[in-house]
Amino acid sequence: MVEVGGRPILWHVMKIYAHHGFSRFVVCLGYKAEVIKAYFLERHHMLSDLVVSLADGRVRTLGGAREDWTVTLVDTGLTTQTGGRLLRVRPFVGEETFLMSYADGVADIDLSDLVRFHRGHGRLATVTAVRPPSRFGELELDGDQVTRFAEKPAGTGRWVSGGFFVFEPGVFDYLAGDETLLERDPLERLALDGQLMAYRHDGFWHGMDTLKDVQELDRMWASGRAPWKVWD
Repeated sequence: MVEVGGRPILWHVMKIYAHHGFSRFVVCLGYKAEVIKAYFLERHHMLSDLVVSLADGRVRTLGGAREDWTVTLVDTGLTTQTGGRLLRVRPFVGEETFLMSYADGVADIDLSDLVRFHRGHGRLATVTAVRPPSRFGELELDGDQVTRFAEKPAGTGRWVSGGFFVFEPGVFDYLAGDETLLERDPLERLALDGQLMAYRHDGFWHGMDTLKDVQELDRMWASGRAPWKVWD
């Protein structure tokens, strides 16, 4: 719920998905679940002009933002790990291909193309591979002499998980319970079994792990040049 441009990062991620036609969401709740529930329950009223009848408490909204989303909010436990949270929402996902995100990073990723890639290879799981921006200035040295200095270059060519996944229901067979970390045994075994493929995204991607990340994303949004804003 940390805000970028006055909106929670969760909203930004959901807008990316909705832009590509994915507007049915299941949100795994844990810490501060009540804050996220309150946001979705109150959001429409808080962003609209209101007519309130004090006699009977009726509220009528006048205009305001109306995203055509269906959001299922599921309490998946306070201490449940990432794989365990995914397993707990299995009844709400059904027996069909589904997308997953940690909702802590944004990108100008083409999610429709990601799904096409996933369906084309026929495996159980696809992870989006990205090249993260460097957090530090990079130096090129000749002995003790600096021959080149690059402040926060685009990246070093190292691919990492960008947190945008596509899964088949068979992935649930790799999840044991609440203590399961998705990033450890399940994804490691999927890779060993030849069931994990990588979709390379060469465009913009930025995680939100630190206060500095929040401030940088906020500056991009305020400047009007937020690459992840793919919607109108």
